[in-house]
Amino acid sequence: MSFLQTSPKSMHYDVVIVGGAMYGSSTAWWLSRNTDFNGSILVIDRDMSFEFTSTSHTNSCIRQQFSNPTNIQISQFGAEFINNFRSFFDDDPRVPEIHIQSYGYMYLANSVSFAASLKESQEVQKKWGAGTKHMSQAEIKASYPFYNVEDIVAGNHNLTNEGYFDGATIFDWWKRIAREKGVEYIENEVTKIEVRGKRVTDITLKSGEKIICGTLVNCSGPRAANTARMAGLDLPVEPRKRYTFIFDAKTPLDQDLPLTIDPTGVHMRTDGKYYLAGCAPEEDHAVGYDDFDQDHTIWQEKVWPIIATRVPQFEAVKLINSWAGHYAYNTFDQNAVIGPHPEVSNFIFANGFSGHGFQQSMAMGRGISEIITYGAYRKIDLTPFAYQRIPDGKPFLEKAII
Repeated sequence: MSFLQTSPKSMHYDVVIVGGAMYGSSTAWWLSRNTDFNGSILVIDRDMSFEFTSTSHTNSCIRQQFSNPTNIQISQFGAEFINNFRSFFDDDPRVPEIHIQSYGYMYLANSVSFAASLKESQEVQKKWGAGTKHMSQAEIKASYPFYNVEDIVAGNHNLTNEGYFDGATIFDWWKRIAREKGVEYIENEVTKIEVRGKRVTDITLKSGEKIICGTLVNCSGPRAANTARMAGLDLPVEPRKRYTFIFDAKTPLDQDLPLTIDPTGVHMRTDGKYYLAGCAPEEDHAVGYDDFDQDHTIWQEKVWPIIATRVPQFEAVKLINSWAGHYAYNTFDQNAVIGPHPEVSNFIFANGFSGHGFQQSMAMGRGISEIITYGAYRKIDLTPFAYQRIPDGKPFLEKAII
């Protein structure tokens, strides 16, 4: 059993990352592999088991079906990263090959206006090289006979680089290689962030140590607003529950079930030999940071009736497992907040992904490392996600929110 480090080895770090889950570890790994960055990195997390993080509750899916070109580019790089995973680790033979199980996303529209919106998004996706097809009711039924499409007008579907990937393996190797390259991880908690002259100067840990930091990166997931508040900053991010259900079907489908976005908001997909379904609660509001209580009535009264209507073979199913996780939900526009605060310039945000987190973590982690190293983005321009849009009242427009 490895020793769990709780105290820092130094009292000064060039970069302190608050939160060690997917975004903290992505950022740390990208920085550690960049030959232009030679600073010290400390990652702090309150629970190094990551048991209750969004990372541990993720469904590890990726899609290019967004309406905003920047989100499309981010996911396209994510697909490149996943499909060439070992090459990003310099072909280290210890690192496994992983791939996307491309059964695709299927967005279903039950109105003419919704269908028109899907068609508009498909045209944007096609322009940026995505393989999304806009399908009629008849085309959907021909490709996937198990659907009940009586109320469906049209749908969007993409079988290229959309579906499930092994997010846990990516996370594990980010942590492992970052540590090998000198990144320090400690299980502790930040209780104070000192800001002087519009710069973060130091932080205080729950254990009492004071650490001087050159740059602070907020990777606190659903707790991000609390971390920002310690620096005197406002961030419209809160934890919101999302429910996941794993079930078996008495009569399994004879082909993969795409990640289907029903017009009701319930989604479902193939999950190995079983199936997965999920949804938001009827009353979608902030919850306590430690509130992971499951509401079993959601399955019985909402999810099962909807999936059984859409896929009649799911009338006879057996619930295998279920859990509640948290979205780091950006109440302003349900998209990421990335980059430095406009006034406290060495406070870096990596927050508010609102359910897009793991699929965007490859490009976003790289972008944060670029900002720290070069002061600018070099691969994908992530400035549309900058914090300034919040006080300016200019939301990032993305119609494809699940």
